[in-house]
Amino acid sequence: MPFSLQSYLDFAVATAHEAGRLTLAHFQTGVRPDYKADDSPVTVADRQGEELIRQRIERQYPAHAIVGEEFGRKETGGATHRWFIDPIDGTKSFIRGVPLYGVLLGLELEGKVEVGVAYFPALDEMVAAATGLGCWWNGRRACVSETASLERAFVGHADAPSFARHQRGEAWTRIQQATYYRAGWSDAYGHALVATGRLEIMLDPVMNAWDCGPFPPILAEAGGYFGDWQGQPTIYGGEALSTTQALLPKVLALIEG
Repeated sequence: MPFSLQSYLDFAVATAHEAGRLTLAHFQTGVRPDYKADDSPVTVADRQGEELIRQRIERQYPAHAIVGEEFGRKETGGATHRWFIDPIDGTKSFIRGVPLYGVLLGLELEGKVEVGVAYFPALDEMVAAATGLGCWWNGRRACVSETASLERAFVGHADAPSFARHQRGEAWTRIQQATYYRAGWSDAYGHALVATGRLEIMLDPVMNAWDCGPFPPILAEAGGYFGDWQGQPTIYGGEALSTTQALLPKVLALIEG
């Protein structure tokens, strides 16, 4: 491997920070969104942020493939390294001036995401990890909660009606009934909250790979789980769950019903 995981992690941290500072120039300025075919909003900050990230990757690692939310795929012949970019995860929060949006970068090496960075510019929170190097939250070691009971578990979600829209309404009802507190506005921030011990569970009934690119190593290195609702660690499941290892079997049982 021509570069170390530490060098990739350092690059991702610096890149996410730079892109995040760019987005802040537009935050709480009344920026007007456009709406994509799926009715999700996109702003000039999303586009400029992804352009900045792509330029940095292409300059530093020209042989690497790229998958980004706003500008799609750039494949290179036989690439074993693939970057996943979401320049603003939580654009709905961003356009409403809510500071819970994030810049996401994940690096997949030969089919496994090994490096992940989630930066929340308006909060100045950086959560970063690489396989074997630990998970770090603003420079201190991050770890998941020690809460072992569902009855005291705090749960994050982005949009409560989305569970029913994606045929997960009954599972969501069971999880609500079994847990202590349910908080919205989460998006990527909810998964970061699990990794840093501030939530026990984060659920998304629908998920794109670029929306969760950094979270497999972030959760794994923090002692937790990130993957689909069947217990498979992946960014390709079309859904997402973050939780602790202690609660994972209980959450999967609730989902299964």
